[in-house]
Amino acid sequence: MDNLLLTVSDLTSQIKIILEEEFNSIRVIGEISNFKAHISGHWYFTLKDGDAAISCTMWRGINNYVFFTPQDGMKVVVTGRLTVYPPRGSYQIDVRSMVPAGEGELQAAFEKLKRKLAKEGLFDEEIKKPIPKFPKKIGIVTGSGTAALKDMISVAKRRYPLVELLVAEARVQGESAAKEISDAILKLNKRKDIDVIIVARGGGSLEDLWPFNEEIVARAIFKSKIPVVSGVGHEIDFTIADFVSDLRAPTPTAAMELATPNLDEIFAFVNDFSYNSTTNIFSKINNFRSVVSQLMNSYGFINPVNKIRNNAQFLDNLIYRINKNLELKINSIKNNLIIQNKTVESHNFMNILKRGFTAIKQNDRFVERSNQLDLNSEFEIKFYDKEKVIKRNDKKES
Repeated sequence: MDNLLLTVSDLTSQIKIILEEEFNSIRVIGEISNFKAHISGHWYFTLKDGDAAISCTMWRGINNYVFFTPQDGMKVVVTGRLTVYPPRGSYQIDVRSMVPAGEGELQAAFEKLKRKLAKEGLFDEEIKKPIPKFPKKIGIVTGSGTAALKDMISVAKRRYPLVELLVAEARVQGESAAKEISDAILKLNKRKDIDVIIVARGGGSLEDLWPFNEEIVARAIFKSKIPVVSGVGHEIDFTIADFVSDLRAPTPTAAMELATPNLDEIFAFVNDFSYNSTTNIFSKINNFRSVVSQLMNSYGFINPVNKIRNNAQFLDNLIYRINKNLELKINSIKNNLIIQNKTVESHNFMNILKRGFTAIKQNDRFVERSNQLDLNSEFEIKFYDKEKVIKRNDKKES
């Protein structure tokens, strides 16, 4: 080998064979830097530690199975194989899978994104939209057939059955879930009949809830022109989506409760309002009556009093006539109803039979004309009190 003259291509080819055969399945831990998601869908980044760095490539389709968005500074574990790129004489890792090096890395990424979005003002209270008190239609972004969805539907039916629900299905865990959630939010925003959006899923680990910590979901919620209520996980769980949304609920069930009024409370309010309004009106009337009475008894109203009394008497007569006409009208309607009821009763089938009439039935149908009766076949004669079956040996010529 010492005396063998090699071209650059020959040498690179031999190195390529050796490296790719020797390192065809590796697991490497390191920190991401220079991460770039190319327009083609491929990911390019560097994996480094304190003493060395290596280029990495993760192809489109393969990276769909990564449940989080890689960020510079995140420590990850990648699996794949070593490959050599001959044109540059460089080697790189062809990454087949990627996971955070630990839950601490996800938490660090969470805090980093939280600081970034907070600095941009995505969490500011003054820009949060109010939740409508009486929504006509609610859009729900969650998984299909999940327990969280069933609970939200149940709560809506119990609290406010007038509301319509429109489910924009999206995966809420795993690869591509974040994109499906953001796409569902944007899709609901294209409609003109949605009053509020609920983004929800049940509880789970930090990894399970991670799609709701993705920047793409946070941006979609922030851009939503429709108010968004988040209900992700359990009461102790907080996601980036909770901070961006217009209202955060501790659970999916609580999210639906916050988005809908309580029908029982509405009825109670109406009853109280009706009672208080009536009381207040009569109270004001009595107060004004006292004031008017004082004015009418004053010297300046001595002469007009008679005119007022005459008008009051005219008004009483008018009210009496109105009431009398209404009473006559109601009695007329009642009498008409009685006549109609008697007419209906007179046509009652059993009442007709009771007066001595009979009905003939053959082949489960009533015989209306004599030519419809087959005397050679069995038939029934229905009396008021019972039915008589006429068989062949019972028949007689008519």
